[in-house]
Amino acid sequence: MKKTHPINIRSLSEIHRDHDLSSPQHPLISLINWPKNRIPENKFEGSVLSNFYRISFGSGLSGMSKYGQCHYDYAEGGMTFIAPNQIIGKCSYEFAEQWSMYTLLIHPDFLLKYPLSKKIKQYGFFSYNTNEALHLSEKEKNTIVGIMTEIEDELNNRIDDLSQDVIVSQVDLLLTYANRFYKRQFITRKVVNSNLLEELEGILEDYLTTSKTLIEGTPTVQFLAEQMNVSPSYLSDMVRSLTGQNALSFIHQKVIEAAKEKLSTTNLSVSEIAYELGFGHPSSFTKLFKAKTKVSPLDFRKSFN
Repeated sequence: MKKTHPINIRSLSEIHRDHDLSSPQHPLISLINWPKNRIPENKFEGSVLSNFYRISFGSGLSGMSKYGQCHYDYAEGGMTFIAPNQIIGKCSYEFAEQWSMYTLLIHPDFLLKYPLSKKIKQYGFFSYNTNEALHLSEKEKNTIVGIMTEIEDELNNRIDDLSQDVIVSQVDLLLTYANRFYKRQFITRKVVNSNLLEELEGILEDYLTTSKTLIEGTPTVQFLAEQMNVSPSYLSDMVRSLTGQNALSFIHQKVIEAAKEKLSTTNLSVSEIAYELGFGHPSSFTKLFKAKTKVSPLDFRKSFN
């Protein structure tokens, strides 16, 4: 089977033409408030890659919005965030009688002279999968729509020397609110996330007590995220919200717990334990163990004798 490469969209004008929309007001930023006679679906077969940040808010939509291997249902009303050069699968939707959708497209060059150019890269939710979208309360929806409307108004009616400053400020505010709302979501969906944490612990326990470590090495955040069908960024943020530590620190904690059990209940040498836990070099194991426990593996074992 011939491999199909993603279509690379390099300009906002291409996106507007694809959807039969009028030309964008600015070459580097566009706010699409989707008209009811324009279905927000691309006409391309296969996947698409673009050079833009893509921030979408939708409600009253359901069906297939594919991103990676995941699908997302917009019916609850939510937001997704996609960074430049991420591949997006073909999207198709079903529409309720009352639906709305906003799509904000921003080329990185639009932000270049502003602190937001660096700050935007620190928001982990741009690496989340669409099934990890931000679900909004009614009040939160009004806040987001209000900011989107301000950006739309500035682009359509007041392009002047200060327009870029105003728009960047609004985008910064939008992302700040999104960050706040995601932190709220981690709390309000704590039961769901707690179940994910239990699943993570189960996968780690299985990994550390079988021969997988000998074959694959120590577990990585990427591997665990793939096993749980979530993005590495979401996994790390979810773990942090529940435990106060990121996913890598959580993995290291479980590795050290397994090491302590082996040191206290077996006669295996430190080197043998290191290899059993997936370390390529015993010195790497000793360094991590000492960093986490403040004692060496040998000194820890001696404390049990």
